[in-house]
Amino acid sequence: MIKGIDTTFLVQLELRETDGHERAQRFLERELLAEGHTLAIAPQVLEEFIHVSTDPRRFERPLSMTEALDKTDLWWRASEVQQVLPSPDAFALFVEWMRGLRLGRRRIHDTFLAATLVTAGISEIVTSDREGFEAFAGLRVSDPLAWSGRDPAGR
Repeated sequence: MIKGIDTTFLVQLELRETDGHERAQRFLERELLAEGHTLAIAPQVLEEFIHVSTDPRRFERPLSMTEALDKTDLWWRASEVQQVLPSPDAFALFVEWMRGLRLGRRRIHDTFLAATLVTAGISEIVTSDREGFEAFAGLRVSDPLAWSGRDPAGR
């Protein structure tokens, strides 16, 4: 199965100081990769990752711009990743959702990401921002912080 990746999950994976870092790591290894899922990443996720992960107001030890760019390049080129680009249909769905759901400016990024994934045939997103994505028809949320999977050793 192909599962879309949101910025919150990527930040949790790549910055150790985030809440949920270890759980996100386990979810990636034991739920996504071990089960053979493909990870779908849109360029707007990587753009937001660079913006968030380099912000010294959010993190005690933010990434340098070079580190953030290196990490985004690795994710974009990873063999487990399917690159998902926005399409004209994605933009039309984005506008429809913004109007129909009466969303404001703070919902632009998540709405466009959801529309990009749904129009690419991806029906699930991995994110800890459940509220940011639950309203979108055709997109199921998988929250790594709510995941209760255990490894064979019971951890």
